[in-house]
Amino acid sequence: MKRLIINADDFGLTAGVNRAITELHRQKALTSATLMARATATDEAVAMADPSLGVGCHVVLVDGQSVLAPRRDLVLLVDPVSTGGRFKPTLLGLLRLLYLQRKSRSFSNRRLEEEIQAEAAAQISLLQGHGFNLTHIDTHKHTHMFPRVLRPVLRAARAAGIRTIRNPFEPEWSIRATPRAPWLRRIQVQLLRTFEPIFRRIVAEEGFVTTDGAIGVLATGTLDPATLASLLRAVPHGTWELVTHPGYNDAELAQAGTRLLASREIELAALSAASFAPDIELIHFGHLMHRNSS
Repeated sequence: MKRLIINADDFGLTAGVNRAITELHRQKALTSATLMARATATDEAVAMADPSLGVGCHVVLVDGQSVLAPRRDLVLLVDPVSTGGRFKPTLLGLLRLLYLQRKSRSFSNRRLEEEIQAEAAAQISLLQGHGFNLTHIDTHKHTHMFPRVLRPVLRAARAAGIRTIRNPFEPEWSIRATPRAPWLRRIQVQLLRTFEPIFRRIVAEEGFVTTDGAIGVLATGTLDPATLASLLRAVPHGTWELVTHPGYNDAELAQAGTRLLASREIELAALSAASFAPDIELIHFGHLMHRNSS
């Protein structure tokens, strides 16, 4: 059996992203979205989300705004030169904190993981407080692929009653089906796959459910109609997640600081025109959890 979750990240980022996601869901070209707890258009996304859309929490630990108070609840995780609880602006900044930070009296690995767990819990709680029965969690820029982020995020999710998480690693068949991806992006995706065995082990140890892999990660920024068609033709048996970032490229998106601008409309067009084979069952993460327990 072939099962596919079509997920849009960054729900709540801007009004244009929200509009694209809701339009695609009405077209049955999207089954799932992950919602940012504290973004410019989060409140609008909450109001727009259809009950049939599987909604997860897009946990933000980099390039975004914290829910918890900076300087009081978050000492290490927030950027010390920013105001208002901004996280490190880049993934590299978070990685330096995780793995390269010089240990001092003011720094501890335990404190950092406690902050990650507390902030993830606060984001999940905020969305659940809006009435969402969250189907799963994932993270902005896939930070949960790193073990020191994964374990505290899983602890926060389990305490909130969530047991499903994105597998952020792209399988070889999907990489082969994305021939036009930039070489640097291809190298990055291949290198990061070295974290997959420990990811799978930790997820199993913690009792979580995930997919067989994520497709479209390599194509982020280049997911045009031809690339999407190539991926859909190659889908084998198993349960997969198609990771997408649709949106309208407007002034609000330009101000958001995302590297994905024009490509969001390209992904929107690709998904709108996509043809899904009848042997591919479209589901969301809530269905995955239900089937695993039945």
